[in-house]
Amino acid sequence: MTDATTVDGFERIVNGLNARDNVDVYITGSNSKFLSSDINTIFRGRGDEVRVYPLSFKEFCTDRNESIGELWKEYYTYGGMPALRNHRTPEQKVAYLQRLWMKTYLTDVIDRYHVKNTQSLEALTDSLCSSVGSLTNPLRIRHILESVQKVKLSNDTIANYITYLEDSFLFEGAKRYNIKGHKYYESIKKYYAVDVGLRNAKLNFCQQEITHIMENVIYNELRIRGYLVDVGVVETRVYHNGKSEYVLHEVDFIATNGMKKYYIQSAFSLPDEEKMSQELVPLRKIDDSFKKIVIVGDDIATYVNDEGIVFMGLFQFLKNEKVVI
Repeated sequence: MTDATTVDGFERIVNGLNARDNVDVYITGSNSKFLSSDINTIFRGRGDEVRVYPLSFKEFCTDRNESIGELWKEYYTYGGMPALRNHRTPEQKVAYLQRLWMKTYLTDVIDRYHVKNTQSLEALTDSLCSSVGSLTNPLRIRHILESVQKVKLSNDTIANYITYLEDSFLFEGAKRYNIKGHKYYESIKKYYAVDVGLRNAKLNFCQQEITHIMENVIYNELRIRGYLVDVGVVETRVYHNGKSEYVLHEVDFIATNGMKKYYIQSAFSLPDEEKMSQELVPLRKIDDSFKKIVIVGDDIATYVNDEGIVFMGLFQFLKNEKVVI
């Protein structure tokens, strides 16, 4: 197979093949030489992008006989890269994922964008891996890098590095949306790893907070199913000590696909009424009629409470391609 990007005028050849009735043309390539954005530019209007994600949890469980608990532990630890099926032991899986990071992804980013300060790029990557599911922007990341890792980068450089990592399909950013105000917050996002196994490998498997990983997996599952995903904010006014104050209530996900919209909370555990109320407050503050869902880490049967809010277990969600009952 010849790398198309090394052939002068290759797009004319591809377009010629594509004009034939009995030929389907698929273009792939290394991130360092050929991103999907480049394909869309060159072949604008003459092709579609087919986004291929790592295995979903349902796909990961295909042809496996272990208990669902064992499979979930393996999935949230090592992720869904298909080639992991060729590696049997934990040591082999770890080595494969870390090699994938260093020899493929980061090398591609460095080569494509001619990154000179590779240590700073790695420090920023570690910061994103450590803070999956946390609201952030270049300014906050800069402060973290300076205080924790003693790395100094400008806001513009940080924004550029994040764009490089997103274009290479390592992270996705979810914008923050004011549900009642019907507007996005500028620059504030939550970043999620496209594969949690790669994320864990970059951190040497030292930070496996199940609550954040579960949230990351839910985000990825929604994206695999074709949903656009934002993080939501419900802004309400309260009076405290005689003064009017605005309070922001966080909704983990706003999942939209055409006319379909769901508000989703990820709650690994709801041990008592206080925690339950905490998770439900944002959903109760939303006054439209779109479906509201709480996904919990416990293996529960799906049910709807008196307020019309759907509760479902994580495995019921991940193994059922319909989001709601």
